[in-house]
Amino acid sequence: MKAKITRRDFVRTSAAVGAVAGLSTNLYGLPQSKGTRPLVVSSSNGLRTNEKAMQMIRAGADTMDAVIAGVNIVEDDPKDMSVGYGGLPNEEGDVELDASVMHGPSKRAGAVASLRHIKNPSKVAKLVLERTDHVLLVGEGALRFALAHGLKKEDLLTEEARVVWLRWKETRSDRDAWGPGLDAPPDSQTTGLILDSDMKREELLALADRIIASPPTGTINCLAINERGDISGTTTTSGLAFKIPGRVGDSPLIGCGLFVDNEIGAAGSTGRGEECIKINGAHTVVEMMRKGMSPAEACMEAVKRVAANYNNDKKKLQRVGINFYALNKQGEHGAATLWGPSIGEDGRRRRSQYAAHDGRENKRIEIPYLFESLNER
Repeated sequence: MKAKITRRDFVRTSAAVGAVAGLSTNLYGLPQSKGTRPLVVSSSNGLRTNEKAMQMIRAGADTMDAVIAGVNIVEDDPKDMSVGYGGLPNEEGDVELDASVMHGPSKRAGAVASLRHIKNPSKVAKLVLERTDHVLLVGEGALRFALAHGLKKEDLLTEEARVVWLRWKETRSDRDAWGPGLDAPPDSQTTGLILDSDMKREELLALADRIIASPPTGTINCLAINERGDISGTTTTSGLAFKIPGRVGDSPLIGCGLFVDNEIGAAGSTGRGEECIKINGAHTVVEMMRKGMSPAEACMEAVKRVAANYNNDKKKLQRVGINFYALNKQGEHGAATLWGPSIGEDGRRRRSQYAAHDGRENKRIEIPYLFESLNER
């Protein structure tokens, strides 16, 4: 059965989001920001990223250097389990990272995929852009390239991520050798782990169970434009939790998880990378802006294409979560997501958000959505 969404419902929902965010709405009812430069836009985990990037742009730094320095903060943070150091591993317990970067003024790009042991894949992507005539390096070759340029080889699996991974292995099946055994009490699972964490054991295992129930895709995307109108962007991730080793999502694929055109604008994505790849998501958003759509309209068009691949069937889409973010040459910004508010364990309604810094204020903004709540799938 196809999902139904009326223009009236869509306009009402989008207009409400715009009112909350302090944005005006365009003729289609989507939130429309006022153009301003400089501007930095990122996914919801990017407030600190935005602050750093804006500080550097104001000081005269290139937009590419600014966005990379911004996302390095998240890559270095072991508490963000979706990016860089502390990211959740693949099914074999290895942390594999992906990243891409595009520099609008030079029209160049660089990316790495399935990179292990280097916690800042965005830096390696920048080196690929600057030091080679290639665009994408992967796996062992990407690691050797990073080490040749002086980056440090490190163990990226933190204690928290290791506990979550082992919990996943122990609970994913009752027909393999993992777990305490059929005659052991239920609470004996994971008791043999040595925890070197500031989280209590019970809190960490509860977190692990929430992650296992809905494996995160993670990622941070950051886009920036300076006063002159020069644009750059980067996307970096540890990818889908517990993925098959070697799996690559949209983040390191130019045109999918990231695309920059210095004459038009930039776009990026977070969420289910496979769905973004199938529609060339970021490139689609930029091309829609080229045709005259606002950033929010262009992002919604990409979301609609994802849904159309499943004939708008909510049951088939129930495992898909995806967000698109964009800014244009005028310094307008917007975003769109597939699903509306969900109800958290605390009973509160939670909406998808993105972060924007317009030079005056750095804040999270609610994202317009195509379909109703996750809890109503």
